[in-house]
Amino acid sequence: MATACACHILVKERKLAEDLLARLDKGEDFGKLAKKYSTCPSKKKGGNLGEFFKGDMVKAFDDVVFKRPILKVHGPIKTQFGFHLIKTLYRS
Repeated sequence: MATACACHILVKERKLAEDLLARLDKGEDFGKLAKKYSTCPSKKKGGNLGEFFKGDMVKAFDDVVFKRPILKVHGPIKTQFGFHLIKTLYRS
């Protein structure tokens, strides 16, 4: 079974997600922005969700983590929880 480890920043508004993505593109720290802005409990760990299995997350999230390039920030990705900026750290 495939596993991955990812970090994310979850926010309610697309505009905020886009603004945060622009700040990340300029070199701001993912973990610091996650701690400040994310609405997910993972924000305490800089947005790190730890390791999880393919199928554990909602499909739109899973598709990014298991199909898109690792160590790049992808998003905003819309789910029923809001808008995510997702960075896959590794997958196997």
